[in-house]
Amino acid sequence: MSKKIVLITGASRGIGHATARYLAGQKHQVLATARSQQLLDELKATHPKRIETVACDLLDAASLQKIIDHIRDRNVEISALIHNAGGLVNKPLRDLTDQDWNAMWNMNVLSAVRLLRAMLPFFAKKAHIVTIGSMGGFQGSSKYPGLSAYSTSKGALSIWSECMAAELKNDGISVNCLCLGAVQTEMFSSAFPGMKAPVKPDEMAEFVGDFALKAHNFMNGKVIPVALGDP
Repeated sequence: MSKKIVLITGASRGIGHATARYLAGQKHQVLATARSQQLLDELKATHPKRIETVACDLLDAASLQKIIDHIRDRNVEISALIHNAGGLVNKPLRDLTDQDWNAMWNMNVLSAVRLLRAMLPFFAKKAHIVTIGSMGGFQGSSKYPGLSAYSTSKGALSIWSECMAAELKNDGISVNCLCLGAVQTEMFSSAFPGMKAPVKPDEMAEFVGDFALKAHNFMNGKVIPVALGDP
């Protein structure tokens, strides 16, 4: 029988880092990915027997192949995928370049598309994919100057998650999107300089980790706001 793992992207810092530590602390096997090998090594050191790491740029085909090879070589199955990787550009429209818009699309949408396509052969039965969205991409939520490219890409990620839930349902794979509100991360500080978030990464990590393990027994194709306030 293949060993089950939880695959977490964007695990070098913030919510991804904290979620990897939380799940490993709950005795789950974690495969953590990010671009920085140094930060991944620091993460692995927190739970060396529970966390494995692969440094990878999800937008680079050769780099993505390293995750495929790692999973195939170890004969493991993915019970849950937490797609947390992403980026943020904070600029008013007049200053946003085509390169900025492309960067937001690539980092926040295309990275998820490419990873899921590559991982499809390796999902366990009744697997759960959790995409980490943002309240900025949740319809009807408050919007903020400078975050149009970021919020638009996160909105696209929400719709894509709904589409994947419908497409993968017959394969026994559930897909849900968590649109997170303010969490005290580096990305939050970039979006809202000087503001203090009401939730710490470790607190949100517990929610995200438990959601990834259990929520697919009760829901599929949902885009869920997870926020205490505004933003």
